[in-house]
Amino acid sequence: MDRFVLTDAQWAKIEPHCLGKPMDPGRSGGNNRLFIEAVLWIVRTGSPWRDLPAAFGNWSTAFRRFRDWREADIYKRIFDALSDEPDMEYAMVDATIVKVHRHGQGAKGGLRAGPSVAQKVGMTTKILAVTDAFGNLVRFDLLPGHRFDTVGVAPLFDGIEFGALLTDKAFDSNNIVADLNERGAKIVISQHPRRSVPLQIDIEIYKWRHLIENLFCKLKEFKRIAMRACTTDKCFQAMIYLVAAVINSR
Repeated sequence: MDRFVLTDAQWAKIEPHCLGKPMDPGRSGGNNRLFIEAVLWIVRTGSPWRDLPAAFGNWSTAFRRFRDWREADIYKRIFDALSDEPDMEYAMVDATIVKVHRHGQGAKGGLRAGPSVAQKVGMTTKILAVTDAFGNLVRFDLLPGHRFDTVGVAPLFDGIEFGALLTDKAFDSNNIVADLNERGAKIVISQHPRRSVPLQIDIEIYKWRHLIENLFCKLKEFKRIAMRACTTDKCFQAMIYLVAAVINSR
């Protein structure tokens, strides 16, 4: 289980954002560092919470604690704490589809996998992500698997400044090109064959787009993300935030 252990540097950044610290009002939590490592074990292996090794403590207590931290947006705070200032010389955007595991397709009371799950064309969720120039996650959103990639781009770009955008032809739309021109950002988008007058792009810069693909590969090394075993979007987002925080801080 050593591979799931946080480094001292990572823990130093995480600790101030945990619930139940000794100086907090109310009940103190037991060993926050071990608890986060327990969550990472669950996400990495894809195991049910009931299979959590005894070394991490009682599985039911850990699950309830995960739920409480999720509702308090602690995992987003951890992500922000472990993510250094992004290098926005250029940004990259892409999407990846994950098929929803049967454990994530329903729960007591019926199907409630969340609005990001495609229901009519197969149980799938799309992770739409924006990264910085080093391929570190900056923002992401969840969409149903059948939605066009371009649908969620505008909200992800809101408030972000970057010098250039690298992406594939799925994002070659007039709206995105117009937005980039308005921003004064360089356009490095693989051109769609239907574009009547293709834009000239920097092929050498475009080659760096593999970094966002690498990010998706790293995320999917964690089986709970690769399988979408969560029944709610909020649970799935929490696990992505925690894993991305660890990836960004390596």
